[in-house]
Amino acid sequence: MIFMLDKRAQVLLKTLIERYIAEGQPVGSRTLSKHSGLDLSPATIRNVMSDLEDMGFIASPHTSAGRVPTPAGYRFFVDTLLVVKPLETRELDRLEGELHPDNPQRVIHAASQLLSQLTQFAGVVMTPRRHAVTFKHIEFLRLSEKRILLIVVTPDGDVQNRILFTERDFAASELVEAANYVNQNYSGQSFEDVRARLQGELREIGQDLIKLMSAALDAGNRALAEGSEQYVISGERNLLSVQGLSQDMSRLKQLFELFERKTSLFQILDVSLRGQGVQIFIGGESGVTAPDDVSVVTAPYKVDGEVVGTVGVIGPTRMAYDRVIPIVDVTAKLLSSALSQH
Repeated sequence: MIFMLDKRAQVLLKTLIERYIAEGQPVGSRTLSKHSGLDLSPATIRNVMSDLEDMGFIASPHTSAGRVPTPAGYRFFVDTLLVVKPLETRELDRLEGELHPDNPQRVIHAASQLLSQLTQFAGVVMTPRRHAVTFKHIEFLRLSEKRILLIVVTPDGDVQNRILFTERDFAASELVEAANYVNQNYSGQSFEDVRARLQGELREIGQDLIKLMSAALDAGNRALAEGSEQYVISGERNLLSVQGLSQDMSRLKQLFELFERKTSLFQILDVSLRGQGVQIFIGGESGVTAPDDVSVVTAPYKVDGEVVGTVGVIGPTRMAYDRVIPIVDVTAKLLSSALSQH
């Protein structure tokens, strides 16, 4: 449904939403008259407010004579009326200073934390989608009789550990021999590929070592699959102090269920992978059961020109979109740059 709002109605809707975002209180005619810059009588303002309410852009809470924006009102505001501010130099310097291409996993965690700290909401980064999980090298470390620590290092420098329980005790020299064999012959491949080749190529190594390597490949594969989280989230606790959300236990419960059921949040991030630039999901618009008073602002990021993940901020619909949008946008661009340089 497309509504045509005249200039006067647009200015009043924009003023109402901006005042509500700033103050968190229902907005009355007197406030609109003072802040809108329009020379209108209180009766005219009330008439326009009534029209905006009929269109579903604003609503009257029972306890107040003022009005508050609805999800539809916020949607019209962000699509049509919003003027985005450039990022403050201080914030830009901080983002550029902390998102440098030293370690991809660290950069992703840093991006999530910066999004949270700069907005005071929850910051989320979908980890880069990997086609196949490969390893750079493995090591075996004898812990005790029949217990061996498997250390797996990925090409990104990510390290995962797993304990293997073996049927017999292996000497340190045997463990070095097995690790060297795997590293020299299979480094850079996925564990699945190595496993397929291993049986045919290991005639010269004893049966016990083949069992050890097979166990290591299984454990390594699981370690890397578990180690590559679908996304990294920071600052969920910030939402506990958001006015409106924090007083309503059922909304908070719904919101934290969104974090718990990772598939729901992942769906939102996945949808935004296919979009261009910054996208804003208000309430349940994403098709995922999110509370009506929660918005998700996302932007995709690229590695070497290919979109591989999404960054985002989860916060109340009553957020300063003009400030959050550039923070998300710049973070996505800097993350693309940092990961592509790696």
